[in-house]
Amino acid sequence: MKNLEIIFEDDNYIGINKPSGMLTIPDRFDGNLPSVIGELKKKYTDVFTTHRIDKFTSGVLCFAKNEAAHKHLSLQFEHHTLHKTYTTLVHGETPAEGIINYKIIEDGFHPGRMEASEKYGKDAITKFKTLRNYKANISLVEAYPETGRTHQIRVHFLAIGHPLLIDEMYGTDQPFLLSSVKKKYKFGKFQENENPLMSRLSLHASKLSFKNIVDEKPIIIEAPLPKDFMAVIKQLEKL
Repeated sequence: MKNLEIIFEDDNYIGINKPSGMLTIPDRFDGNLPSVIGELKKKYTDVFTTHRIDKFTSGVLCFAKNEAAHKHLSLQFEHHTLHKTYTTLVHGETPAEGIINYKIIEDGFHPGRMEASEKYGKDAITKFKTLRNYKANISLVEAYPETGRTHQIRVHFLAIGHPLLIDEMYGTDQPFLLSSVKKKYKFGKFQENENPLMSRLSLHASKLSFKNIVDEKPIIIEAPLPKDFMAVIKQLEKL
């Protein structure tokens, strides 16, 4: 399967480490664009989508191999009884931990965009813990969404004044350059342009924990941080 890393598999579930830029399911308008489910169906006779993550979010996706497993896992998503962990880089110095409790509603002026509201929209709760505040005024954060609203983490962190480091829709689409935080950055001897350390949405689905259909014991699927994430963190640590 092209560009797909299987990080978990048993008789009922398949865990994928989705690369940034790949769709979970086929695009409604262009079915030729590659998708995770499309690639999986080349190998598996039966495969069922239980949840999605944004195209430019990387990390854990779990699929079911049969209808019973699909229903069992889908109900856990619906009732918010499973646990999701995301890792993100955001602007600013975030507190040690917190709870973001803003409703989320569609932005009436920008199709496809959501916004936070105290009064209107669907309930949404995101808990978070700061892993590190860096001197570059950037924070490494773990987010634990208790609900699954569209763009929830992105909208919630924007609402508290800490937009994601890179987020074309809710912040900036500018790639992260080492020169932006390193004062004495120098080009290499044969280097004409600086290569960005990261140029996509700075959000990674790092862990998913849910109950197994067989014995109700927890299954934990983890996806390590991608190379671009690690490259940024490594440079921020040096500061």
